[in-house]
Amino acid sequence: MQAIENSVDGIQGAAQSRQDAPPLPFIVLICGVATIGGFLFGFDSGVINGTVTGLQQAFNSNTAGTGFNVASMLLGCAVGAFFAGRLADRWGRKTLLLISAVFFILSAWGSGIATSSPEFVVYRILGGLAVGAASVMSPAYISEIAPAAIRGRLITINQIAIISGLFAAFVSNYWLANTAGSAVNEWWMGFTAWRWMFWIEIAPATLFFLALLMIPESPRYLVLSKQTARAREVLGKLYGEAAVNEKLESIRQSVAADHRPRMSDLLESAGQRVGKVRKIVWVGIGLAVFQQLVGINVVFYYGAVLWQAVGFSESDALLINIISGGVSIAACLITMALIDRIGRKPLLLVGSIGMAVTLGLVAFAFANSSLVDGKLQLSQSMGLLALIAANAYVFFFNGSWGPAMWTMLGEMFPNQIRGSGLAVSGLAQWVANFAITMTFPIMLTGIGLAGAYGIYTLFALLSVAFVLYMVHETKGLELEQMRG
Repeated sequence: MQAIENSVDGIQGAAQSRQDAPPLPFIVLICGVATIGGFLFGFDSGVINGTVTGLQQAFNSNTAGTGFNVASMLLGCAVGAFFAGRLADRWGRKTLLLISAVFFILSAWGSGIATSSPEFVVYRILGGLAVGAASVMSPAYISEIAPAAIRGRLITINQIAIISGLFAAFVSNYWLANTAGSAVNEWWMGFTAWRWMFWIEIAPATLFFLALLMIPESPRYLVLSKQTARAREVLGKLYGEAAVNEKLESIRQSVAADHRPRMSDLLESAGQRVGKVRKIVWVGIGLAVFQQLVGINVVFYYGAVLWQAVGFSESDALLINIISGGVSIAACLITMALIDRIGRKPLLLVGSIGMAVTLGLVAFAFANSSLVDGKLQLSQSMGLLALIAANAYVFFFNGSWGPAMWTMLGEMFPNQIRGSGLAVSGLAQWVANFAITMTFPIMLTGIGLAGAYGIYTLFALLSVAFVLYMVHETKGLELEQMRG
């Protein structure tokens, strides 16, 4: 808490150093409400980690079936991210977040009552729609509310919320499994512990819905939809009456006067490249895809399975997940202090190099394991190396690509194409996530853990070149200064 207070004090100092200092407590409050969507994104993504064994027993699923049960949510995420970005240009950022809150509630309830794999998959896809929408709309809303000088730090709070959601899911899973004796044992009211793991999410999802009713719509969406009077009112609350006219005119000049945002805006409209996809769109897709190809969600979705595969007990494996969650939050707090000072690109570059090294060490440790009764066993030294390297990898990811990718996607697109750009990038991100999650159980039984982590290492190395040659810095730029 002290670290967060210090960071907020730093944000206030940065904002108040400007003559046109915005009412920071109000901005932080409404951005904080948006980050509850990030918390639910993390919780919904992480809760599956402790339920895999329960799903296998309850639905009698094989390896491929278990992989689809786990990854099914990601299909909904891809659809949710794509359509949320598009529909947010028509209905508003706040409206899409409200819809996602309702879907979070329905999915949490339904996943726990499911009696078959098809029923479970339907509810998880519904949750995926919510996660996909929140994944792109929470950072987009924050970027359109926050002043440029502190935008990176405020969007990073959303990443902290995502990791906090994962952490809360890991702690909840650990506590429920330990209290019941196992995730497959009955816990309360005759229901098994793994079902309660899903139901816990209903409380924060309901809070999210109620809190959203009290925050304003994005002023940039209001300008895009020709609601000038409402935009003026919101801008006055955010930046003060003296800055309203200048801000309003700046936003107007950054959008097309003759039409609302549409997908065709993603294409070049001048010069010799007419009709080709804008370079900024490819950069957004690249950022989104590389964030997944380094394998981070294998750790979050299959962490318990992974550590049990190399000899740790269920209880120890769930405890390791909690440690990883704590490391992730610490990394995000460091990023929160640095992202508006040193920029996004340096963080991405350091993260890519760090992930390549640590993933390589994890692959090396798994390559030096042995088979005992059909299960991998690590020596004490290799087990320690794998544990330290895996948590160092999590630290590098959450100190760089975790928050910086979402920060850049939320701010890098010009106002006219932000919704469409987020739609395409979000779709790419979740398709890549689905591919990585679905293939991990297959790789685990095929090329083994060492082979799987070797592939993730290769993608981490490729991301270094991508950052060096494709990514441009956005630190300190107003959204109206973004060029596509």
